[in-house]
Amino acid sequence: MLKDTVHYSVAESEPVRLVQVTDPHLFADPEGQLLGVNTTQSLQAVLNTFSATQYPADILLATGDISQDYSPESYQHFVDKIEALDLPCHYLPGNHDDPRLMAVRMQGEHVFGQQIIDIGLWLILMLDSTVRGKPGGYLGEKQFALIDAAVKAYPDKHVLLVMHHNPILMQCAWLDQHCMANGEDFLARTSRYPQVKGILWGHVHQQVDKLHPGPHGDIPLLATPSTCIQFKPLSSYFALDTVQPGYRLLELNGDGSIRTNVYRVPGNRFSPDNEASGY
Repeated sequence: MLKDTVHYSVAESEPVRLVQVTDPHLFADPEGQLLGVNTTQSLQAVLNTFSATQYPADILLATGDISQDYSPESYQHFVDKIEALDLPCHYLPGNHDDPRLMAVRMQGEHVFGQQIIDIGLWLILMLDSTVRGKPGGYLGEKQFALIDAAVKAYPDKHVLLVMHHNPILMQCAWLDQHCMANGEDFLARTSRYPQVKGILWGHVHQQVDKLHPGPHGDIPLLATPSTCIQFKPLSSYFALDTVQPGYRLLELNGDGSIRTNVYRVPGNRFSPDNEASGY
């Protein structure tokens, strides 16, 4: 189960530096739009915003919904766009993705689909929360077994759990229908491990920074804005937000703490269709 672990060397005195992008919803056609936003252009704007910071990231995490139309070309567009970053990219599937197609088309010298990343004093576990044919998620027993095996194999490492679906409710009635169905069980089971220091996801197209009170201390719960459209927080009905696309930076420290911030594309270039009732 652990044979496909990817290993990176980071000095113990240095934090592990990550950049997360999520939910680009790309099309085969680079002019394709999702609710009024050209998703290829918005992804490029996010990558340009990040690149301008010259932040010394170690790894790029892409947390699902790479594609909107299940096309081979959409995955190739993503690989082409991130090439300029010259960072290893680790990805996982979202509910809009075809995992089999991803495995074929998400290819490149620095593009990886392995689930276990060993870097510095940390393990990053890229979990699959998707359920074939359904927008909502569920973490199956194979994924729990992977977590257990990884923690036992690397007992001295801090652990960051990464997936697509949200394990907590967003207080958005329409969106909470599509959460991780066993989110409460997931949090209860994974918080038993003292090594688990953070949980990170996409899917919800908005920022979340909360704490889960686990038996070994508070665990940061983190969600990141989409690189295209944003969902309005705390809305009982489908509604889009006017804030711009964004990404998240994380610094995983040697003591198990996490420093993190969300950053957005400046200006107001990307304006969604606020009359939309769904997608």
